[in-house]
Amino acid sequence: MTMIDKSLIEQENEARAENLKRDYESLGERLDRRGIAIDEIRDKVAAYGVAIPSWGVGTGGTRFARFPGAGEPRGIFDKLEDCSVINELTRATPNVSLHIPWDKADPHSLKAKAEELGLGFDAMNSNTFQDQPDQAHSYKFGSLSHTDAATRRQAIEHNLECIEIGAALGSKALTVWIGDGSNFPGQSHFTRQFERYLESAKEIYARLPGDWRLFTEHKIFEPAFYSTVVQDWGTNYMIAQELGEKAFCLVDLGHHAPNVNIEMIVARLIQFGKLGGFHFNDSKYGDDDLDTGSIDPYRLFLVFNELVDAETRNAPGFDPAHMLDQSHNVTDPIESLMVSAMEVQRAYAQALLVERSALEGFQESNDALMATTTLKTAFRTDVEPVLAMARLDRGGAVDPVAAYRASGYRKQVADVRPQASGAGGGIV
Repeated sequence: MTMIDKSLIEQENEARAENLKRDYESLGERLDRRGIAIDEIRDKVAAYGVAIPSWGVGTGGTRFARFPGAGEPRGIFDKLEDCSVINELTRATPNVSLHIPWDKADPHSLKAKAEELGLGFDAMNSNTFQDQPDQAHSYKFGSLSHTDAATRRQAIEHNLECIEIGAALGSKALTVWIGDGSNFPGQSHFTRQFERYLESAKEIYARLPGDWRLFTEHKIFEPAFYSTVVQDWGTNYMIAQELGEKAFCLVDLGHHAPNVNIEMIVARLIQFGKLGGFHFNDSKYGDDDLDTGSIDPYRLFLVFNELVDAETRNAPGFDPAHMLDQSHNVTDPIESLMVSAMEVQRAYAQALLVERSALEGFQESNDALMATTTLKTAFRTDVEPVLAMARLDRGGAVDPVAAYRASGYRKQVADVRPQASGAGGGIV
């Protein structure tokens, strides 16, 4: 089953095929002079995928308001259809990451729908940062680290339920992010709070299936603005070390203070075998959850420079999971997610162009100028023809946004999906 008419994609591609061929050949000739085979880069890009967050296909918001768009998904099955559109056009997003209980439904029906759409499932995401209508205990003052044992038990059981659902869907990982922390000095005892968190996390970890991984995610602030329990990569690394070999650190690009050297954090976690994966987005001021690559594409490239370095030298245990995590407040979420998936592929392709032996030589001889120039040469290369050819070869669209708009998909679903309410605030 496809959500976009294949003949439309073919028609859109035909109009762009000749120019793409010329651009691809021109870039190939220039790369050949640098000793780089363009077809090899294309094939690696084509094999690369990033997961779509189920919640990302809905309109986001701020603490003040949310302005829903037309044709918003009514539930997880609509979300899967929107995710399928993204993959059909980009051929870069084969898997979906679910958030429970937002996406809770019969696992067999979910799996059947995903298979029908040609999708798989990535890491499961638990939610103990928000109260649900039927829960007995509130997470207002914490979840896995709460002072009340019954509240901690409720949060633990929720994570175990996520594992059970994920196992039925074929997922192989659980991502745990908590909003636990404090808003006032003296509100929480830092040490005892962290001890409670570790005790809870160890119980969840002990119930992981043998072939699963546990990803813990750090965040410097929000909704706890004085302190958060898992506030930075150092604490996150300690958690992974405490839990065991199946525990890894997840890096969200927006969960750091301004000007933090995220690519260096990535290198450290790779070095010590604890890089679990990424939530890709971008930020200007804090945890803005902006479209990936929209603010600082060079930082995204520098992160991928470390990833490709690890890939090239076969770093032990290197197998990061890749997922987008964004809030789309003023754009069509499908369009933003398509562009972001392509930006992630762009950074990967650019990092593949770095002349590794030359870079290593400049580093060893302390030639700072030529080392940074080597990176800039790769970053400044327009790899769009590589990305477009990879999409074309796999049946995707040369220009996904243009094909999406030509399809009229948003209007079609708006005709059958009720208009969502914009009442209330809060990121969705």
